[in-house]
Amino acid sequence: MNQHLSLVSLLVADYDEAIAFFTRTLNFELCEDTPLDGGKRWVVVRPRGDVGSGLLLARADGPAQTARIGDQTGGRVLLFLETDDFERDHARMTAAGVRFVETPRHEAYGVVAVFEDLCGNRWDLIESVKRS
Repeated sequence: MNQHLSLVSLLVADYDEAIAFFTRTLNFELCEDTPLDGGKRWVVVRPRGDVGSGLLLARADGPAQTARIGDQTGGRVLLFLETDDFERDHARMTAAGVRFVETPRHEAYGVVAVFEDLCGNRWDLIESVKRS
C-alpha cells in the first residue's frame, strides 16, 4: 500500500488574508485557488519546493468553526515547519513580522522555536539534527 498525507485543513477567517500571509510572510507557494459554490474556494498552499503535503485554507463556516480559528489544538503546536537552515529562516520570518513566542532553543532533536500564524495557531520552526 502506498499512502501519504496530502493536505491538512486549516481554518481561516478570510481566504485572501491567509493567502497573503502564507505566500508573502512565510514564503509558501500558492498551488491552487479554485472557486466553489456558495462563495467558497479550494485554496492550497505549501512550502516552496515541497512536493509533499500542503495546507487547505478553509474559510470558517458558521459560529462553531469561527470559534476555533487560531486554536484548533487547544493551544498546542499544530504544525511543524522543517527547514534546512534555521538561522536563515528564523531571521527572514522575524523580519517579515512573524511572531515567535519563544527564543530559539537547542534540543536533542534539533533547533526549534514556536511561532504563531496570522490566526494564532502555533507552529514549530525546526531544523532537525542530521543523523548518520
